[in-house]
Amino acid sequence: MTMYCIMPIIAFAQQYPFQDTTLDIETRVDDLIGRLTIDEKLSLLEHQNPAITRLGLKPYSWWNEALHGIGRNGTATVWPMPIALAASFDSKMVENIFSQVAAEAHKKYCESQVQGNYGDYTGLTFFTPNINIFRDPRWGRGMETYGEDPYLTAKMGAACVGGLQHGSNDGSLTAAACLKHFAVHSGPEGTRHQFDANISQRDLWTTYLPAFEYIIDHSDVKQVMCGYNRLNGSPCCTNHELLVDILRNKWKYDGIVVTDCWALNDCWERDTVIPRHKTHATAALAASDAFGSEVDLECGSGLQALKTAVDSGYIHESKIDEHLRRVLSLRMEITESHPRFNNLPEITPHDAATETFVLLKNDGILPIDGKRIYLAGPNANDTLMPLGNYNGTPLHTSTILEGLSQRFVISKNANDAAIIVYAGGLNPQLEGEELPIDIPGFHKGDRTRIELPDNQIDEIKQLKKLGKPVVLLLCSGSAIALENIIDETNAIMVCWYGGEDMGESVASALAGDCDNFGHLPVTFYKSTAQLPDFDDYDMQGRTYKYMQEKPLFPFGYGLSYSDFQLSDINFDKREMRITGTISNNGTKAKCKSGKSVIQVYIKNPNDKSGLQKSLIGMQKIEVPVGGTSTFDIKIDKFWLRRFDEKTGEMSEPRNGEKLILQVGFSSNDNDLEDITIKYKSRK
Repeated sequence: MTMYCIMPIIAFAQQYPFQDTTLDIETRVDDLIGRLTIDEKLSLLEHQNPAITRLGLKPYSWWNEALHGIGRNGTATVWPMPIALAASFDSKMVENIFSQVAAEAHKKYCESQVQGNYGDYTGLTFFTPNINIFRDPRWGRGMETYGEDPYLTAKMGAACVGGLQHGSNDGSLTAAACLKHFAVHSGPEGTRHQFDANISQRDLWTTYLPAFEYIIDHSDVKQVMCGYNRLNGSPCCTNHELLVDILRNKWKYDGIVVTDCWALNDCWERDTVIPRHKTHATAALAASDAFGSEVDLECGSGLQALKTAVDSGYIHESKIDEHLRRVLSLRMEITESHPRFNNLPEITPHDAATETFVLLKNDGILPIDGKRIYLAGPNANDTLMPLGNYNGTPLHTSTILEGLSQRFVISKNANDAAIIVYAGGLNPQLEGEELPIDIPGFHKGDRTRIELPDNQIDEIKQLKKLGKPVVLLLCSGSAIALENIIDETNAIMVCWYGGEDMGESVASALAGDCDNFGHLPVTFYKSTAQLPDFDDYDMQGRTYKYMQEKPLFPFGYGLSYSDFQLSDINFDKREMRITGTISNNGTKAKCKSGKSVIQVYIKNPNDKSGLQKSLIGMQKIEVPVGGTSTFDIKIDKFWLRRFDEKTGEMSEPRNGEKLILQVGFSSNDNDLEDITIKYKSRK
């Protein structure tokens, strides 16, 4: 049994009712608010809460990061990036990972408290997960998301929230997660401070909002962060439709709304270097629209603007008290909890990484067994690439070179090798958040083309001329177009940014120690020419759901060392369940079992919106070699809803309406078995 010490927010012995932990939090918060001056109240609505010495309140920073492990706070475990975790299609694994993250967070929080360190990245309130939809592979921050599909994003995001907030399994609140960026935020990075995402109500409700709505409905997530961009003309952090009509009134969300960091500055600053929205004449008017509405906490430095807004009568003190009540309630709850982290799930970054790799091509050359290899490519010995972004600093990073050197005989001469392994792709210095980069193919962290860099294409083609099999390890946070290189390779494995044990995990996968590959959480397009304009947020032509053309590799696709087959598929319309049998008819791997991802999609033959199909169920399942396993996938009616143009609302299918369920191993029709049903309403 392990227990990490928790320091209360109060620095000295009890003098006031708000210090009495035997009282309920609501009573204590009301007492504290009644003792604060207006200036003290306002100071607690900025992310860096100062000490209020006369009342014994310690400082606290609300800004911390845990995208794939504790970030920006010294030594910490670095797990695979979220886009990689999404490829596992295993929400339980994600929950287990973030339970470990929560335990590590408490250890670090305790250390910081003892040291008197109250700065950013030391608290228990985390700005994660990023559940924006990865609508276009050119977006540099797509690696932070769980892919292009709302269902997959929602399930993975909910798992992250569950593990992070309740990782101890003892009922305690172990940390506070934050859904970001609300809403319709996915680039371009270079213009994000002025960008206006103009979209239809259909796309808003069927693509960009479902993950937020689902997680808010199915969890007690404590924070939501509004985005930098505008939505249909209004900045997200002052957007009445988003924050009031939808978030508070329609969804009944009662947690904290926090701004993206310095997002309110975009509303009023007249910056000649960074283009901004400039929707408000003054900082006080921007603060008035934000805090006079539903923003509770500003990540930034707008305290003077907020004070001016209050002094000018733009915001009444009662509204400030409303925000403060949410902020102080969560702060008390999170900093005074005493979680016990018993029996944490036994999963390592190595285990997680092997679940995320996606095998796109294999002509039989893999797994590699006892063959001399030649390792080339820019990512072969890169120590930073596996860590992605928003990361901590691991005690050790296993590079691909280190990992393969432990398992294989590596030659410095390609002519002496039996197989050439090329570690190519991208790195987090090329794709990421608002990077100062403007070179051919890359701009401000985004990409202008999605093909491999030209020099890598040339290198692979030259290596192929040696007459040896070529295995491409694709390191990336996003989809890469491979049409012009696929015939030059014998095998392709997408390794993403795989965390601190990436090299060892790659070696295990190539050697066939494991057979638990993931599936694509994003479409791999043939070329940049298949993409609509990057600035266009309309979903037509995007992702597997609306794409009319055939991609190179579809969403959900992934090969295995095993031969998996489905049989005895059945749909129970009363229970809304898909059941069946999956068999493993043989494997090339050394392990005694393999894993595959069973996916369930829905098609509506009467849909005229251009929607091809939608993922509504999944299960990653282990099957013994030569044996079978049964699967059981419950369909949540939330994912059967569609947008009604007449009402502007999401509604369930009509009673008796014909629908097609598809069950299989990818979103490609050829990989799916159809089941035609007539929908029966339970109303």
